[in-house]
Amino acid sequence: MEKFKETNIKNYLSNPFELKDKWMLISAAKNDGTVNTMTASWGGFGVMWNKEVVFIVIRPQRYTKEFVDNSDTLSLTFFDESHKKALAYLGKASGRDEDKIAKTGLSVAKDNDIPYFEEAEKVIFAKKLFVQPIHESAFLDKHLINKWYAEKDFHYLYIAEVTKILEKE
Repeated sequence: MEKFKETNIKNYLSNPFELKDKWMLISAAKNDGTVNTMTASWGGFGVMWNKEVVFIVIRPQRYTKEFVDNSDTLSLTFFDESHKKALAYLGKASGRDEDKIAKTGLSVAKDNDIPYFEEAEKVIFAKKLFVQPIHESAFLDKHLINKWYAEKDFHYLYIAEVTKILEKE
């Protein structure tokens, strides 16, 4: 197992928009210890309620949403390009139907019961602060609805406080 070192959020990113083309895994565990994950590319960093936070969105039909909703914490893991195939699979397959994590060969680790992946380059641990469904009526640019929500499966917005960041040594 490769080692990680803890880093301060202020040293984490020089330009958060560089992550626009990278995928991440959103992971959480249920009380029984089972873990699920999903690939995501939308989200952001910011400050809310005087806390350093991440913003993530999850569609209602995603199995990982159940895990995130049943936990106070979650992780966001970022990988180098060599894991693109595994991340693509984790974004398409459902943990309801199979042990999709095992099929990728990625190794689950835990930090204070928060799951993450040993193969990651960077890991963000976060504590949920807020969740709210995105409603169609809230869109000012209605073009976005047709482009991204043809099935009306609007995301849920989560805001979570960053509690720890690990980087590969």
